[in-house]
Amino acid sequence: MSQDIVTATADGILQIRLNRPQKKNALTREMYATIEATFNRANDDRRIKVIWVTGSGDSFSSGNDVGSFLEEATDDRLPDADGFLDALAALEVPLVAAVNGLAVGVGATMLLHCDLVHAAAGATFRFPFVDLGVFPEAASTILLPRLAGHQRAMEMMLLADSFDAPKAHAIGMVNDVFEANVLEEESLRITRRLAAKPAASLRLTKARVKAGYGDLRAVIAEETPLFARASRSPEAREAFNAFLEKRRPDFSQFD
Repeated sequence: MSQDIVTATADGILQIRLNRPQKKNALTREMYATIEATFNRANDDRRIKVIWVTGSGDSFSSGNDVGSFLEEATDDRLPDADGFLDALAALEVPLVAAVNGLAVGVGATMLLHCDLVHAAAGATFRFPFVDLGVFPEAASTILLPRLAGHQRAMEMMLLADSFDAPKAHAIGMVNDVFEANVLEEESLRITRRLAAKPAASLRLTKARVKAGYGDLRAVIAEETPLFARASRSPEAREAFNAFLEKRRPDFSQFD
């Protein structure tokens, strides 16, 4: 279990805090595995009514740890994230996120699986995948257009620009925007309201809503080898290496 994930359970609420602030809560293999196990355990524990997740420091999550990703990815698997993404899509318990800052990559796509999302006024979001030579994962190519509409989703995914909390709220990706100093307090206040409701009704309502999206776990399983192969492409390698070397990528060599 990763020490970079802090959990606590009280009054029907399972709290998860991404706790790697020095790396902007970038997710490692151990962190993914810990969250996966926590989600799976919550499905089997009827005492857990709601899961609440946030980040430490100035970030929610900057996404996948690039160094770890480059070491572990193969031509058909994403060993860091495979199980986590499946567990996220299979989660039966309502999931609430308090986005305290930067939410990039999987730190943004996982929000599309949350049932309520609260954001700090200064939070920023980004789907950087095209700029990295890959494509948005976690079934986000289905969930984001359904939420934001085709053109807005394509704008966010293809241009890969950062956008702020008011825009995230305008497209329905965020329920409420709070000042940073009261985000946790307000988000937990709403989460406690959920935890006071009948657990079976919460789970059943979530299940029936998700049934309308189709089999997201099958979509993620189909995406995984495509994403893994894309991540091994020369363009992706240039993008990832440029990120690690803190320089602009040069894609002209592949024209």
